[in-house]
Amino acid sequence: MRLSEAADRYAEHLARVRRLSPATVRAYRADLADLAATCDDRDVASVDLEDLRDWLWRSTERGDARSTVARRTATARGFFAWALEHGHVAQDPSLRLVAPKRGRTLPTVATAANLGNLLEEMATRAAGGDPVALRDHAILEILYGSGVRVSELCGLDIDDVDGDRRTVRVTGKGAKERVVPYGAPASRALESYLVRGRPALAARAEVGPRGAARDAGGPRSSVERPMPAGAVFLGARGGRIGPRAVYDLVARTVGPLVGGDTGPHSLRHSAATHLLDGGADLRTVQEILGHASLGTTQIYTHVSSERLNAAYRLAHPRA
Repeated sequence: MRLSEAADRYAEHLARVRRLSPATVRAYRADLADLAATCDDRDVASVDLEDLRDWLWRSTERGDARSTVARRTATARGFFAWALEHGHVAQDPSLRLVAPKRGRTLPTVATAANLGNLLEEMATRAAGGDPVALRDHAILEILYGSGVRVSELCGLDIDDVDGDRRTVRVTGKGAKERVVPYGAPASRALESYLVRGRPALAARAEVGPRGAARDAGGPRSSVERPMPAGAVFLGARGGRIGPRAVYDLVARTVGPLVGGDTGPHSLRHSAATHLLDGGADLRTVQEILGHASLGTTQIYTHVSSERLNAAYRLAHPRA
């Protein structure tokens, strides 16, 4: 079996059996496509350790980050373990493959004060009743107030929201569900959007830009998906909002607060860091974020320590 064919079957296994996210499957598929190109797409059973080392060396020579090379090492290990289990290879050539150590990069977070000011500005804009302004305010409040991933936010349906308990039910990585709380400001923003903003956006799903009924096969925005009846957050044309539109919103509003290009994950990082700064224990933050490993959550303790040290150096006369 050629590498490309085996890679396709492995990607299907990741999606259907291991139920990894589409983005993760795409990354693994891209890695294996590059491996197949490097090895001239020959039989998977002919690939040996030297082939894999050459592949990773070429990745390093291209200037790929250590994290990328480490991910490719993990991709190769997972792929050949699967190939061995299914009889496509007689032995696993990746067993002696050594991954480079990942450099620790602390996530960039905005200060609580800056985010508070931004959200107050968004609330002022939303007070005018514009449906997009109402939606944008609610999106930022929910992202920061609950720490959910952008994919989880975009996938929210009306039935997932419990306004009385101020919680949302989200589906995270590996199709795992969890219930996440959000605060009073997010509750007010979400209620205003659902009452005043969402109905106006939903009406656009059936009406074209000139007031004519939209043809069922007509074009839709590239950042919107066809709208199920229960989608919470809608795009400007009435379809379920997509991650790209949320990314653009966060980059436009939160980006100036942290500097550089930033996306929805910056609000997730900020939420986790501010929870720890406020006294939340690590296990609680892990459950809120939906991390499978506590080690993933522990990086935020380093962020809090860095912020504490910075404050000390600025404030203490003997620092």
